[in-house]
Amino acid sequence: MTSESWASNAGIRSTMLGNKGRDTKPELALRSSLHRAGLRFRKDYRLDVGGLRCRPDIAFTRLRVAVFVDGCFWHCCPEHGVSPKRNSEYWGPKLRRNVERDALQTKALIAAGWTVIRVWEHEPIAEALQRVLDAVSPNVSAS
Repeated sequence: MTSESWASNAGIRSTMLGNKGRDTKPELALRSSLHRAGLRFRKDYRLDVGGLRCRPDIAFTRLRVAVFVDGCFWHCCPEHGVSPKRNSEYWGPKLRRNVERDALQTKALIAAGWTVIRVWEHEPIAEALQRVLDAVSPNVSAS
């Protein structure tokens, strides 16, 4: 793939290449909070379910809880997601595929008996932490 097919200029290409697929700031903040709460988990753990491969950002394998920390741009947040104005013929379908993949993975995980939690990057960490705590230990609350 040439840089022209997805980036409209070298500066944008450089920025996009710098985006991380894992260990993002919101993900690190949530993992740190979970760890402080005494929880242990797997990160970026590959799961094969329903003929699909997916990698939750955080997985509680014994409890079968998968947590995804979704970026507003990449996963088309209804509050903060923006449609790129440049090179929209590339980015429109790309972002739609991300949303479709998210839905397929969520459905497959649920069918396989997993609880799926999707956290938006803009969600306050305390709220995200409480949602995860509610799923992994219903009798525990964040202090």
